Amino acid sequence: MEKIVILIVYLGLISAFVFAKGYNVREAPWRIHTLFSTECNNYFDWQTVGIMHSYRKSNHSGPITRLLSCTEEEKKHYKGFDLAPTMEVPSMSRHPGTGDWYPAINKPAGIVHWLKYSEDAKNVDWVVILDADMIIRGPIIPWELGAEKGRPVAQYYDYLIGCDNILAELHTKHPELCDKVGGLLVYHIDDLRAMAPFWLSKTEEVREDRAHWATNITGDVYGKGWISEMYGYSFGAAEVGLRHKISDDLMIYPGYVPREGVEPILLHYGLPFTVGNWSFTKFNHREDGIVYDCGRLFPKPPYPEEVMILETHPGIRRGLMLSIECMNMLNEALVLHHTARGCPKPKLSRYISFLKSKTFKELTQPKVPGHINWLSKDVYNKQEIVGEISKPYPKIHTVFSAECNSYFDWQTVGLMHSFRLSGQPGNITRLLSCTEEDLKHYKGYDLAPTHYVPSMSVHPLTGDRYPAINKPAGIVHWIHHAHIDAEYIVILDADMIMRGTVTPWEFKAAHGRPVAAPYNYLIGCDNILAKLHTRNPEACDKVGGVIIMHIDDLRKMSLYWLLKTQEVRADTEHYATEITGDIYQSGWISEMYGYSFGAAELNLRHRIDGSLMMYPGYGPQLGINYRVFHYGLDFKVGNWRFDKGNWKNTDLVRTCWAKFPDPPDPITLDRTDEDAYNRDLLSIECARTLNEALYLHHKRRNCPDPNILVTLDEVGNKETIHRNEYNANESSDSSELQNSPQSDELNFFGILVALLGVVLFLGVLLLIVRAFVGDKKRKRKGT
Repeated sequence: MEKIVILIVYLGLISAFVFAKGYNVREAPWRIHTLFSTECNNYFDWQTVGIMHSYRKSNHSGPITRLLSCTEEEKKHYKGFDLAPTMEVPSMSRHPGTGDWYPAINKPAGIVHWLKYSEDAKNVDWVVILDADMIIRGPIIPWELGAEKGRPVAQYYDYLIGCDNILAELHTKHPELCDKVGGLLVYHIDDLRAMAPFWLSKTEEVREDRAHWATNITGDVYGKGWISEMYGYSFGAAEVGLRHKISDDLMIYPGYVPREGVEPILLHYGLPFTVGNWSFTKFNHREDGIVYDCGRLFPKPPYPEEVMILETHPGIRRGLMLSIECMNMLNEALVLHHTARGCPKPKLSRYISFLKSKTFKELTQPKVPGHINWLSKDVYNKQEIVGEISKPYPKIHTVFSAECNSYFDWQTVGLMHSFRLSGQPGNITRLLSCTEEDLKHYKGYDLAPTHYVPSMSVHPLTGDRYPAINKPAGIVHWIHHAHIDAEYIVILDADMIMRGTVTPWEFKAAHGRPVAAPYNYLIGCDNILAKLHTRNPEACDKVGGVIIMHIDDLRKMSLYWLLKTQEVRADTEHYATEITGDIYQSGWISEMYGYSFGAAELNLRHRIDGSLMMYPGYGPQLGINYRVFHYGLDFKVGNWRFDKGNWKNTDLVRTCWAKFPDPPDPITLDRTDEDAYNRDLLSIECARTLNEALYLHHKRRNCPDPNILVTLDEVGNKETIHRNEYNANESSDSSELQNSPQSDELNFFGILVALLGVVLFLGVLLLIVRAFVGDKKRKRKGT
């Protein structure tokens, strides 16, 4: 009997281990390892305590290793070996060859050592590289950030001007590949193995190049070559041909103001920062043994309620809240560290109570990035000259209007997905027009950064039902109620897919000179309609769809846009097709004329650019890289066709795995007619992007069924559905799409693990009972 029980327990242990392991592998399909480098001193010890606490609190995935650079003499007195999982690496603070004192070189030297000697480096797919003076606010998941083999993700470091001048030409064979990046690095292990030796060697090169340490060459305000390691990284990556995915949104320095809609996942407290009369500078704590002084904390920052009173501007206030979050996380880390080391419990105070409060816990719960703005080299290197000095490109903000219904929800999902892929700079805002009744039932609040506006679908004065008026009405409301720090506004429609950036510098928009796509069917600009509705009919431009306008021009023009829309809509006498070009003769394009007439009132003449936008189904012009698809019209490829109007009453967003019927595979297209072939390719691209957006949306929602999609039947057009097997490769080449959700499968394994746990418990219980009974029998025999 005992042997049977032991066998049950053994099998239970083995099975639980196997299933639990399978469960975890499915949660994290690739292995992640995080690295940060330090030295053997008090200065790095309190930073280590801070980053380790934030690592645990943020739910960041995978193991973490501190690369600890120490001399043999330092090791004799060092007390902090237990502060983090650690790999000791030889110190290069004093260069063994040149004798140069430069501790920053320990970062690339430590990574080279780790790659060569660590067993962890042999069992990892992705490596996240941080600095010690960082606070992690949320999981850093390489594949969710869009990192790829050959395309690491990095934070933008704009001050590395040496990428644009003689420094890059001297130190890399590929100066054109030099990216201004650092801070956060997210790498595939194969790329890191190729690049790391160059990182180290190029750091040595730049450090020795004293002739080019000057501020006007490197951007180093001290002119001392201190940022040689940063250039060593950029030049090393250029040497092996790596181009980065670059963002200015993943990391922020406390004291800076984050862009609207952005949730940084790293706080880098490398610079001094202040909140009111309170301030913090890490350099003031170089010799600080605060880690080893029981009960001692950094000076407490203001409380959140004090910040709310101190600053009323929402953007600046949010920046201040990040500053106090950083300081409070460091102090919370110290409290927990001191307790773990056996220090007496800290004296109860308002501040200690706050750090232990539910409020603080909610404020510091793990974050996920908001909209990530990906920068291209062309964007961040180009500058426009103003007078005798240059300035970076102006800030831009993209807006689109929508209503509270499922029809606009799936369009929103499509546009937002394409916005993220396009590399469009700046923020995006959905202008959501809803009635009070709509809002009671609406469920799509989280689909996009949103500004709510009162619905004018039914005109409050005339009772006319005309939802298109919500576009100018929403713009007017947004301009007068939101804080807008952008110089240029890009206006889109919800039924659009972005294929690339739409920026004022690319399309030569200027103050007083907006840019727009052509709307040639607006023939009312040439006849009585323009003469009736604008004082300047000669200034009426046939434009719309995609608009790039300076904020000052939009502030003046938006009211005219709304006013003229109402005028044209009320002018039912001139709805005829031969006057408006509207084939339905219903006044439906009144809003488009409202825009053209409103701009004409101010004599705003447009640069009309045909490469801004195209309708799928139309024949593209050879060599034009259209930036936006506008799928407002019916289009087809062979027997497959798409008409957005057929999906007005279907909830694709909340029906798990719902998507549009798949377009044909491009390999099936007839290539004998090159024009038709190129047209059909673009049509397929548009449809696939919509389905890809829906797939990723359902994946983020953790929809349950991993292998079956609900495909909406084109014939039914309403709620008729049928199920088909989903082939992720047909929808996208993205590696993210090739990993369908596993939530049902995970639940299955979770249940198995629980059942095995019960079996294990019962087995142990039987062993105990058996041992107890046997002991009693032995006692009886002994007596």
